[in-house]
Amino acid sequence: MLVPVIMAGGMGTRLWPVSREHYPKQFCALVGDTTMLQQTIGRLDGLDCAPPLTVCNEEHRFLAAEQLRQAGIENAPILLEPVGRNTAPAITLAALQAMAHGADPLLLVMPADHLIPDVPAFHRGVEEAKTLAQEGRLVTFGIVPTGPETGFGYIRRGEKIGETGFAVSGFEEKPDLATAKSYLKDGGYDWNSGMFVFRASVYLDAMQTHAPAILDACRAAMAGVESDAYFLRPERTAFEACPSDSIDYAVMEKTDRAAVVPLDAGWNDIGSWSAIWEAQDKDADGNALTGDVLQVASKNSIVSAQKRLVAIVGVEELVVVETADAVLVASRDAVQNVKEIVTQLRAAKRTEHMDHRRVYRPWGDYDSIDFGNRYQVKRITVKPGAKLSVQKHHHRSEHWVVVRGTARVLKGEETITLTENQSTYIPLGEIHALENPGKIPLELIEVQSGSYLGEDDIIRLEDRYGRV
Repeated sequence: MLVPVIMAGGMGTRLWPVSREHYPKQFCALVGDTTMLQQTIGRLDGLDCAPPLTVCNEEHRFLAAEQLRQAGIENAPILLEPVGRNTAPAITLAALQAMAHGADPLLLVMPADHLIPDVPAFHRGVEEAKTLAQEGRLVTFGIVPTGPETGFGYIRRGEKIGETGFAVSGFEEKPDLATAKSYLKDGGYDWNSGMFVFRASVYLDAMQTHAPAILDACRAAMAGVESDAYFLRPERTAFEACPSDSIDYAVMEKTDRAAVVPLDAGWNDIGSWSAIWEAQDKDADGNALTGDVLQVASKNSIVSAQKRLVAIVGVEELVVVETADAVLVASRDAVQNVKEIVTQLRAAKRTEHMDHRRVYRPWGDYDSIDFGNRYQVKRITVKPGAKLSVQKHHHRSEHWVVVRGTARVLKGEETITLTENQSTYIPLGEIHALENPGKIPLELIEVQSGSYLGEDDIIRLEDRYGRV
């Protein structure tokens, strides 16, 4: 049995302002109409495999579950990392879970933020990797280089094994340009993809040999795992004690069982806006334009407009990304430095690196359309059958106006039903809840008024989604 393990952690700071801390790049539609996670799931079609085991951060659990559902995957397990500890511990948790009921499957480990357009070539690579993994190898995929790339690590091929595989002779750090050119000329080097195939027990044996502290911490965390529907929560304290390390450093660079299968499938790690420009369709002038965009006499630029008309005139090699609350303008050859903007936002205690103006919740979403001193206005959408928590606030009151659908509102001891053009007032301190009993989305305008309007002024008394 082949069990796909989808690694959906990470923040993607180099793709700000689309990628945010609470809505990172793997959950965004960056190339095409579906998200990176959904494209990763779609890549499994045609493989003989079990439903995927998704690993993600606790705070992204509802995003992951909803996008899996939209991709046709329901009730598949989602393993929630209590804290980030890099790839070796995350994969160790997945391997332990895969063996929890006595099975010992092959694991296909895939980051959720890669683009692989040639799916048949990917499937051929997986089949070759499975053959080597069944022989006890720890197999990684090496991307056949298309140029002297300095942003990736490299894998040095050793002796040939199997139909298309090789033993791994060594791993090389990100090189300078001259070294990268020498790798390309040699022909025996591939880019390190971060994708793997191996038997769960073989990987855990390698962890026992080369990184026992990580394995011990993960075993302790999984011994205390708690399940909530399809969410799996390892014990937090034990996992917090786990060392942080990548699978490359912890195992692959130390084991003598490492193998590499070269993969030529158009792979792109979507690690920067330049990478997205390379992956997108372009006009005759080399421009990749998404959204409401006009251009005059501009070349080789990428423009993404999400909310407004964006026009560019007489520019070249430019990145312009417009969202509801932030605009990025950068030279294409400087996009690796976008993460420094995120660092500045974090240092200034701003919020634009964390959330979009539109924020998704398990019950729906809200869009903060206006705010000022002591007031905030939100457009709230509640999915059919969904319900917000029973809650109260210490510092604000709320006015609700229904503009579409039907609302069932709890106010203290009273329950009322509101329809289009009807409204209600929630006084400060009043226990209340909002539910959509209808079959179409409920849309309402909420006006908050008070001395403090932060999201942490929510005292939840009951919540069907397990939030506190």
